[in-house]
Amino acid sequence: MAPLFSIITVTYNAATTLPATLASVKEQSCKLYEYIVMDGVSKDNTVEIAKSADIPNARIFSSPDKGLYDAMNKAIDEATGEYLIFLNAGDAFHSPDTLQKIADVIMNHDFPGIVYGQTQLVNANRKRIGDRHLTAPEELTFKSFSEGMLVCHQAFITLRKVASHYDLRYRFSADYEWCIRCLKRSRNNVYIPHTIIDYLSEGLTTANRKASLIERFKIMCHYYGTIPTIIRHLKFIPRFIKQQRIDREASKIQ
Repeated sequence: MAPLFSIITVTYNAATTLPATLASVKEQSCKLYEYIVMDGVSKDNTVEIAKSADIPNARIFSSPDKGLYDAMNKAIDEATGEYLIFLNAGDAFHSPDTLQKIADVIMNHDFPGIVYGQTQLVNANRKRIGDRHLTAPEELTFKSFSEGMLVCHQAFITLRKVASHYDLRYRFSADYEWCIRCLKRSRNNVYIPHTIIDYLSEGLTTANRKASLIERFKIMCHYYGTIPTIIRHLKFIPRFIKQQRIDREASKIQ
């Protein structure tokens, strides 16, 4: 019998951040999952740490890949669960009963295409920084993502039947484009009114932020039209300023 969930963690030299993720998976009261670690041939002891966690139904792979999204595609090909959950190294389920809450919603709503919830930011010491700068809406549709990635990728639990591979043309924002395609194919999206993911905030934005924003703009234009996207971006300016402030505060806490 196939598991309800395929929980996927892609790693590369993640020895310092992976333990928190492993612990959060292992402590889940709901055991209806398989756990896939897709490693990119780490040079540290990431693989050994994953193996030593002794998580039930864990499968650990380590092979060269073409980057994060290529590794995610490889993990999708290995997945046998009804739903996909992507947890990056350092990210974690919010509480031991999180997976059970998700499972209950799935069963009570006849296997919806997407189940989603809220995300909070934590620092390297697992201390709460605050809520994510975008709040997951109670109603989610294909058009919702014209306002940006309203739901954190880790809190976006997708029926494997509506998912496909990540588009490797996008180096930094393929997760955003993937979520949009999933939303187009989903027949029903159900909101969980809880924080379900603790997202590891790494402080100040990386050198890839500009490239990521450019990719997201192109994706928005493709799916939602160029002129409407330009108009929306004028409204995004205050949100961008707020996010910069959050990043600065996060870097001070760590």
